[in-house]
Formats: sequence, structure tokens, C-alpha cells
Amino acid sequence: MFLSILRRITDSMITVVSGLPRSGTSMMMRMLEAGGVPVLTDEKREADEDNLRGYYEDERVKQLGEDASWIAEAEGKAVKVISYLLRHLPEGHSYKVIFMERKIPEVLASQRKMMRRRGEATEEVPDDVMAGIFEKHLAETEEWLSQQPHLEAIQVSYNDTLEDPEPTAKRVAAFLGGGLDVEKMTQVVDPQLYRQRR
Repeated sequence: MFLSILRRITDSMITVVSGLPRSGTSMMMRMLEAGGVPVLTDEKREADEDNLRGYYEDERVKQLGEDASWIAEAEGKAVKVISYLLRHLPEGHSYKVIFMERKIPEVLASQRKMMRRRGEATEEVPDDVMAGIFEKHLAETEEWLSQQPHLEAIQVSYNDTLEDPEPTAKRVAAFLGGGLDVEKMTQVVDPQLYRQRR
């Protein structure tokens, strides 16, 4: 009886992987997939030089503020939602949020490198100013997450995970209720992809 109830809860729960752009969200989605969690992605954004293993995105996330009706499709799965859009997650669902953290200088360097490679103009905002903006946003997001009754959240360090993925894999598996393949989650972490070290 208890196990059947637990299974229904797990099947209806939505796992959300979030964080700043270039903070390791794709890596965590890959870990979850390897561990046995189905992922919700439209596969429109293909792997490229900036993300060799794929982005694991669903384009509908970008319009979450205008239309969130599709989010029910993510029940029992993992979906990637950038930190700036977390507030648009509709109530009426149960969420577990894995929030990726990465050293801010590395995030900035990675973002600028990706923009240059794509021929996009990089913002003429000094790194220290952007770092302040990001830190303020992260603090506000952390506070907001702690106040939402319909979700639970944990913070995961991208840097620590690359150095030693097993503790992260075990922690994430426990957070999601167990039953994931921790060994496979650990195996898909590739330190060679850690390119923007500062």
C-alpha cells in the first residue's frame, strides 16, 4: 500500500534542473537520464562546440510565462528551466528543483565565449558588475525557492561534481527518492568538458 502511494507521488512529481546559463544544467540532465529518469526535451537544439553532449532543452520553457499548460507533460520526468523562469512554474504540481551552482567568473567566461563563437555582440558590462547582478539574482531566487510550498530544492555545485561526481550522484538520487543508478550517473560526468576555468 505504502509503496503504491509512493510510486504515484513519484510518477506525478516534476524534477526541475535549474541555474544560470552555463552553470552545468545540461550535465545534470545527462546524469539524471543515465540514472534512469526520463527527460523532457524536444531535441531541437543540437549539440555543438559549446555543449558537446547536448543541451537537453524544450523550447516551450522560454514561453513558460505565457503558456504553462504543457508542464503536465513533465510529470515523472526531468525538465530544464533557466533560473530566471522558475517563478513561472504553475502551482498545482509537485516539483523537486536541482539548482546548479558554478563559480561566477567561470559562468561569465563561458557565456562570453559562446556569444563570440556565434557572432553575437557581448554586452559592454564589466565582469564585476555582471557578477553583482548574478549574485543578487541567485540570492533572490534562493529565498524565493525556500518560500514555495509546492516545491523542494537542493543546490548542487558544478565544480564539486566535476571534481568528484559520486557524492553528488548519491545526494541527487536520495533527494529524488532513491532507485536511480548512481554508478551510471557518475560515469557520464566528463571532467574534460570543464573548459572555462578561472
